Amino acid sequence: MSAVTGKTHWWSAPPRPAWEEAPGRAGVAGKGLVLTLACLGVLFPLWIVVVTSLSSRRTIDEAGGLVMIPQDVTLVAYRELLSGGQVTRAAVISVLITLVGTAFSMTVSVLCAYGLSRTGSLGHRWLLMLLLATMFFSAGLIPTYLLVQSLGLTDTYLALILPSALSVFNILVLRGFFMGISQELTDSARIDGAGDFRILWQIVMPLSRAVLAVITLFYAVGYWSAWFNASLYLNDQEMMPLQNVMIQLVQKQEAPVGLGQAIKTGELSGLAVQMAVMVMALLPVAVLSPFVQKHFRKGMLTGAVKG
Repeated sequence: MSAVTGKTHWWSAPPRPAWEEAPGRAGVAGKGLVLTLACLGVLFPLWIVVVTSLSSRRTIDEAGGLVMIPQDVTLVAYRELLSGGQVTRAAVISVLITLVGTAFSMTVSVLCAYGLSRTGSLGHRWLLMLLLATMFFSAGLIPTYLLVQSLGLTDTYLALILPSALSVFNILVLRGFFMGISQELTDSARIDGAGDFRILWQIVMPLSRAVLAVITLFYAVGYWSAWFNASLYLNDQEMMPLQNVMIQLVQKQEAPVGLGQAIKTGELSGLAVQMAVMVMALLPVAVLSPFVQKHFRKGMLTGAVKG
């Protein structure tokens, strides 16, 4: 904590309550050891995947598979994957589905949560009970598939968005956060002639940046990592997103179309291709998560506790 401003910096520990005793040396050492082991347990497999994707065929053959120590670092696997073909097309499809699906899910979720946060709105209690019921009861896989098929959504990208467009949990978190906003702000805006959409856009949403950032990340990660809907509703191989292509590579041990020649000539290893596809699938989440991390505590705890 700064002695001048009294603020707590990110590198310093938060002030300890007066009734909480300071940990001893053994406690500090134990916490540090546990955190270190946990970090190593998460980072070590990721390190192996990244190093293997950057290794040449000779290095992978000498290691007998996965590589732990980088040698002969090369970007040939990424260059071949991004030069066009099945993986490049699948990556573009995943990006578009994630962007469109996240925008649609956030729009509907914010509107639904805002309506449910106004306790005097029409049918507020019945709609809330109906949403809560869907968290515990569902029709099942077969009725859902028959519904998608009857709507003519099979072999379309809408089948990857609409069946999983809404999360009741996310709506309830948004609703709880919206209900925590001062009622005097919305009342004063309504007296000045503002309607519900203007209040939502100019007052509620600017004050809810934390929870909106967190829920947006939840939806984006869900769309980016989804694979089951594509395997269920899509029959055209050229329409498959990146996650399904990655599963095919790992399970069938086959190279994507256009990479077979590079593997046959010895320039590229099939294992390096598989690891490179995994890195491409994990990279967007790993890049975006730190930017949203600071909003998690404020967004999730406030939205989950209030209301």
